[in-house]
Amino acid sequence: MAGFSMRPCGDFRTTYRQDTRIFDTTFVRNAAILGIVAVGLIPFVLDGYYVNLFIQISYFAIAALGLNILVGFTGQISLGHAAFFGFGAFASAWINNHTGIPVLLSIPLAGMATAAVGLLFGLPAARIKGLYLAIATLAAQFILEDFFARADWFTGGSYGAAANPINVFGYEIMDDFSFFYVSLFFLVIMYVLGSNLMRSRDGRAFVAVRDHYLSAEIMGINLTKYRLLSFAVSSFYAGIGGALYGHYLGYVSAEGFTILLSIQFLGMIIIGGLGSVKGALMGTVFMVLLPEVMETGVSALSVFDWANSTAVTDGLAYIKEMAIGLAIILFLIFEPDGLAHRWQQIRAYWKLYPFSY
Repeated sequence: MAGFSMRPCGDFRTTYRQDTRIFDTTFVRNAAILGIVAVGLIPFVLDGYYVNLFIQISYFAIAALGLNILVGFTGQISLGHAAFFGFGAFASAWINNHTGIPVLLSIPLAGMATAAVGLLFGLPAARIKGLYLAIATLAAQFILEDFFARADWFTGGSYGAAANPINVFGYEIMDDFSFFYVSLFFLVIMYVLGSNLMRSRDGRAFVAVRDHYLSAEIMGINLTKYRLLSFAVSSFYAGIGGALYGHYLGYVSAEGFTILLSIQFLGMIIIGGLGSVKGALMGTVFMVLLPEVMETGVSALSVFDWANSTAVTDGLAYIKEMAIGLAIILFLIFEPDGLAHRWQQIRAYWKLYPFSY
């Protein structure tokens, strides 16, 4: 059921190229285009609060997709993704401030610089795996955090670094309305690139390394090359997301890239679905909106007198804080394949209705 295809009867694929295209059917492709157009109308129909939420989803989703390529598709592990996210933010600000390169170009350059750093920290992946690799990436988190605090020339040290606004053909993007379309552009581009990567020879090699590294090596796949490549690609995505984050806030500080954010990135791909491009996006939406939904629910209870007592208020505040951790645990127990798997089951249900099988 989980691998059910939505292709209509008679839609036979006669070439490998047809069988690996991004969208199963023309309907799905058109629905995706309409979805992007509908999202593009958000600033015209919703207020700035929702526009701000979408921008947050955009840069976090780009970084989450990078982590999913590493963890979900290649079977590696990383506990230092927030540090690469932060390096991208600092790198883009530094490139723009010290070389004068426009922000729109400094963002991809920051992605490439972060990919180089990720490649360096991914070197242990050539020899170790599992828990040992997780500890190695955890070390990367702390090393980069310390680097952010000490490298005044690069990060501004404890004062942080200013990140100039994006300039497009002389027009400075200073408000959320304009930045919304910049973030949507990067989100679509990075997800299309990610989808195409997983359809390519390298993407299939990632999956082969994840499924059974010994079989992959027997088939001629260079394990070291693809493990390192997955770290570089993952870090590139983190760098792009971090650069967008920095230029959106206009200021980059080392305090924002702690191990807690790395765990949140892991939560995004676990809840969305490991090894799924759309799962990375669905998990990010869930993780960004969950605190907002919890806040709305707690605020709604305040109309009752019993909810305003100190004990209840403290309890509700605690529930808000633990909601993300609780969500991760519940998904691991009841929906280990994530939201992407549930979405696939819903599609299959409607396709087969009223027949169960």
